Amino acid sequence: MPTGTLLHRERELTELARALAGIRAGRPAVVLVRGPRGIGRSALLAAAPARVDGGAVVLRARCHAAEREFPYAVVRQLLDHFPEKRREVEPPESGEFPERVLDHLFRTVRSLATRTPVVIAVDDLHLADEESRRSLSYLARRIEGLPVALLATTPDEAADPLAAELAGLGQARTVTPDPLCDGCVAELLAEEFDTPVDQDLAALCHDLTRGNPLVLEELAARLRAARIPVGAPDLAAVHRIGAATLADTSLTWLRHSHPRAADLLTALAVLGPDADLATAALLTGLGELHTDEAHEALRRTDLLHPGSPAAFRHDTIRAAVLAHTDPATLLALHQRAATLLTRLGAPATRTAEHLLSAGTTHPDRSVPVLRAAAHEAATDGHWDTAARYLHRALADTLPPDPAHPLTAHPLTAHPLTAHLLTAHLGTIELHRDIPAAIRCATTLATIPDPAQRALLLAPLAAPLLTLGVAAAPFSEAAAALAALPALPAPPALPVLAAHAVLAGRRAPLRPALAALRTGAGRAGAPALFGALAASAAAAGSSRTAVRFARRCLEATSPAEAGVEVLGAALGLAWTGAPEEAIAWVGRAVRSAERWNRRGDLALALLIRADLAHHRARPQDALADAERAAELGAALRAQELTSTAGTSALRSRLALGRPGDPAVAELPVEAHPLLRAVALETRGLLAAHHGDHREALRLFRSCGALLAAHGVTNPACVPWRSHAVRASRALGDHAAAHVLEAAPASPAGGPRRQARLSPSERRVVDLVLQGLSNLEVAERLFLSKRTVDTHLGRIYRRLGIKGRPELAAAVEGL
Repeated sequence: MPTGTLLHRERELTELARALAGIRAGRPAVVLVRGPRGIGRSALLAAAPARVDGGAVVLRARCHAAEREFPYAVVRQLLDHFPEKRREVEPPESGEFPERVLDHLFRTVRSLATRTPVVIAVDDLHLADEESRRSLSYLARRIEGLPVALLATTPDEAADPLAAELAGLGQARTVTPDPLCDGCVAELLAEEFDTPVDQDLAALCHDLTRGNPLVLEELAARLRAARIPVGAPDLAAVHRIGAATLADTSLTWLRHSHPRAADLLTALAVLGPDADLATAALLTGLGELHTDEAHEALRRTDLLHPGSPAAFRHDTIRAAVLAHTDPATLLALHQRAATLLTRLGAPATRTAEHLLSAGTTHPDRSVPVLRAAAHEAATDGHWDTAARYLHRALADTLPPDPAHPLTAHPLTAHPLTAHLLTAHLGTIELHRDIPAAIRCATTLATIPDPAQRALLLAPLAAPLLTLGVAAAPFSEAAAALAALPALPAPPALPVLAAHAVLAGRRAPLRPALAALRTGAGRAGAPALFGALAASAAAAGSSRTAVRFARRCLEATSPAEAGVEVLGAALGLAWTGAPEEAIAWVGRAVRSAERWNRRGDLALALLIRADLAHHRARPQDALADAERAAELGAALRAQELTSTAGTSALRSRLALGRPGDPAVAELPVEAHPLLRAVALETRGLLAAHHGDHREALRLFRSCGALLAAHGVTNPACVPWRSHAVRASRALGDHAAAHVLEAAPASPAGGPRRQARLSPSERRVVDLVLQGLSNLEVAERLFLSKRTVDTHLGRIYRRLGIKGRPELAAAVEGL
């Protein structure tokens, strides 16, 4: 490609020919070829002597920084073909420049010029040794009337006094090579690959290389090595290869010619997308003058974006810079950047990224920054980023490693620090990984101090965690907190009590309501009132449900409504105000979307799907249920995902197109309402396939399950109306009439029910599924004797004699 490059240098070669045209007639020439690295200065210098009519003697020399300390190194190169003349150039004594030595090059050139024109070609003049520079200056001012041409190349950015002196001579001319045009790039690529290239490929290569022949040559070689088809290329791959090529070739030159610029570029890469020139200069320790000089050198490399002094043109350039930096240097820069940004008051997220890259640091400095960064990221809804910061903070608070004594700090020895970080991490995981949030809650549940345990668990008490076994730590923490005799109105109690109520567990309601009356825990009031509204509505106490729902909604701004209103919405929907309920759930959906709270959004969508289904809007219900299922799968929330899938199937059945009819099995620890919906949907599916006997059994099991947990309101799950239709389909009109006539609750309020403990309810659920006592024991990890004892107590409490009467007794609760 270098040879081919000259085919597109007609203008520059013509200028050289004009400058050299008169030397045979005794008109000397001094020509400076100036341009950035790789633009083709050396190729033009090599081609110039051929432009002298009739030929000429050519004296060549190429300067190098390694030879700058050797006196007359360039002069000796020029005289390589004249050994007898070269021997006369002896290094002078220190500090002396004898006239004989200084005049030697001029006398040699003048002698050669008596027979034929002489062309002196010096490449990279700015790197010449001082003695040779004096000789060239001496020569240039004495060639008047001689057939001599002095040609030299120098970078356009070099502040070289000799180049400036030569450019000021009367016979001097400067030739500046232009970057290759886009058409030239296309032709050169076609020549290199021996085939026409894609126009978009040629345009991209021109943009990446900025028409620099050296970079283009290297890019073509890399494209060939990567087997990129130039006729139908993968432009994204070409972009990555081209950016890396530009970075590699420029970095090599920068580290050689402009080490300060290379350091500044590395600092910008380490600081990342938010880097600024001033901070990068502080990181490298450069003063303002050196920073300006280094930035000017960087500007000419085209590595930085022309519109931003500190932004890389392509992300892959930054990656290439980092890849070419020694790992130990990177580590030191990240550590220094973290300290510098902290002192400059930069956003915590910027500092945290450097802490993540720097390895283990002092926890007393890193943990506060990482916590603040996690808070900033969470505020913006960047949950994955926030979790990364907290994971690192927890790692920094691990107990001291004997092999690394520097890890021993007061923070690592204080368990409260780890508990605080775990609690913070749990609130983050609620929006990205539900099992991880549950693990955080389980860890916090081991804290022995009830007050501290409740305080740290309260932020994790999201309604989403009431759907499964994860509800246990919260209800236990609430009970332990309420049992403390000397504690005045703990503020965490209303939130934990609300969580226990939603989960269907015993809750210390009197102490929680007392805490609200004293003003403590007022922030948890909407959640507690909403939970009480849903619980009362499920039990058939309409007036109480409406009262609590109104108190919840009055304490909540419609524009800021979150998941705390979902309980109140269910209470309204189950007591005859479904449209108002749907409106409030819609506000919760919009808030969750605005704040990117995926867990809250999934739960709100699931509830809205259920309400839409009961309002005979199956299409709307299906859309919300499918979206909730997608979010649940992303959050790895098993109960929510399974129930959302079941809800979607129920909506498809209502539309007459069930599709894939699978109903996911829920664990026995799942919320009874979720399991009831699953039984209802399985019954509807059986009825859809004509198996009305199985449908009736499933509907009755659904009713028994709800009754066992105190849910008597038919608006929650209309199992009874489904059972009526199944009985009629079987021709059993008498049973249908009995089911229709049976009241959901006695007049005047909900029927008083026999109380069953949670463990007894689990036993009843499995027995109603047809499992033997031994199978129940194996499922619940109990002994068979314990199961026998539970069943005996249940039979006595319900006033029955055995299994055959259990389903009817539970249904009648």
